[in-house]
Formats: sequence, C-alpha cells, structure tokens
Amino acid sequence: MHLSLYYSPCPNDTFIFHALAAGLVQVPGMQFYITLADVERLNQAAAAHEPDLCKVSVAAAAALLDEYRILRAGGALGRGVGPVLVCGGGLRLEELDGKPVAIPGKRTTAALIFGLLCRERGIAPIVTEMVYDEVMPAVVSGRCAAGVVIHEGRFTFAERGLALLADLGAWWEQERGLPIPLGCIVMRRSLGLEAAREANQGIRDSLLYARLHPEASAQYIRSHAQELDEGVIARHIATFVTDASLDLGLEGEAASLALLAEARRVAGEEALPVEVFLGAAPS
Repeated sequence: MHLSLYYSPCPNDTFIFHALAAGLVQVPGMQFYITLADVERLNQAAAAHEPDLCKVSVAAAAALLDEYRILRAGGALGRGVGPVLVCGGGLRLEELDGKPVAIPGKRTTAALIFGLLCRERGIAPIVTEMVYDEVMPAVVSGRCAAGVVIHEGRFTFAERGLALLADLGAWWEQERGLPIPLGCIVMRRSLGLEAAREANQGIRDSLLYARLHPEASAQYIRSHAQELDEGVIARHIATFVTDASLDLGLEGEAASLALLAEARRVAGEEALPVEVFLGAAPS
C-alpha cells in the first residue's frame, strides 16, 4: 500500500517522523511518500483531501472528520506549549480593536484561540494571514500591530525586541482546565481501521526510535528547521514532543474534543461525529 504522508518541517515533526521517512522503522505492507509543508499548507491540503495521512491543526481537523479520523500518535498537546500574542510593546489587548494582527493561517489552532479570546473581550482586530515565520517580521516592521506566534517563535520573540501581549495557550488552559491540543495526525477513513492501527503503531515506533537514537535524526531535523540554533531546536522538541505524542490518552481526548467542538461551533457546523479518534484510550 502506497500512502502519502504530509507533515511540517518543524523539529517536533521531523523528530517524530524521521525514522519512518528514512526506513529505519517500517510498517509491513505500507510505503510512505513524504511531503513537508507549512502548517497552514497542510491544513489546506487536508481540506482538499490530498494526503492519505496528514499533520493538521486540531482546529482544522474539525472540518475534516467526514473524510478523516484522528490517529492517537504523532500529535502535539500539552500545557505551557500554546501560541502567544506578541507586539512591539506598550499595547493593551483592547487596543487591537480595528488594528491589523498577523495570524499563521485561518485554520490553525492558534487563530481559533485568538478569535475566541477576542470575542470574549469584545474586540475585532483585522486579521492578516501569512506563513508562520513571517508573523514576527510583520510585527517588527510595524506592518501589523501584533502577531500570533507559534512553533519556535514562542522561545525567540524577545530576541526580536517583541513583548508578550497574551499567552493564548495559558488562557485556554485556565478557561477549560485542560491542556491545549495543537496538532494531530489524520488518516483517510476509507483506508480502513486496520490500516489506521498499523500506521498509528508505525508513528509510535518512529517516535520511540527517535528517543532511543536522537543522533540519527539530528541532521534531518537541522536541514529543515527555520531556527538553526541547537538550543532552540532541543527546546522545541522537548516542549512539543510529549507522552501525548505517543498516545492522546483520556485527557488528550477531552482537550481535543473541547477544541473541536469550539471550531465546529464557530463555523456553524453540526455536532461532531460519534467516532472521532482511532480506538479507545488505553486503560
């Protein structure tokens, strides 16, 4: 079975998937064709039903559930790992009303949470979509009053002279009492449950291999990373690759369902399908 697998060039994804992409871990009967792309491009590709398996924003997954199911492995979920809203300094959140704010794509989890916070505060900024690594430069240049920052930008915005305006992930966690679900792996439902289980196990095995042999993926990770500083790369992986990347678990399911429901509500869509995830959380 030949399957297309899309994920991002960010260190957490290249760390997780390297062994699978390099053939160091194999799934019997499956051969993967890899495509790397920015998170919003991945969301768009899945919306167009291009890949068989794809890393997507959890917010974007809400619109994909008729065609795809969410696998249990390979995602990004945790506490203290969410997107942040940054500015040049001296601004209050309420002052963003009517001002341009950069977001890393309208389908991203970051954009959804920013929108929820804005609705709660009764403000309506002018959102400007761009590739995630263009967000901070847009704020630094003054093109945008603020920007929603994801990935390694969480660790590096202060080096650009930017200030934290709001920790969007912390806001979600405080509001919900749940970790923030950022990204997940989706797989075509038409491929069947058995194939989904095998692919899910392959992703788990790839991550376990990476943890046992971190040197094997080091060059692959560096070759795709936007930020080449070794310390930032290591921190990125430590932050976004957690035990929930091996399996969502019950808390991960609850967090994902809460965010999926918000995304469906905002879009004016019907309730979630009964079967969202692959299988049940292990006991």
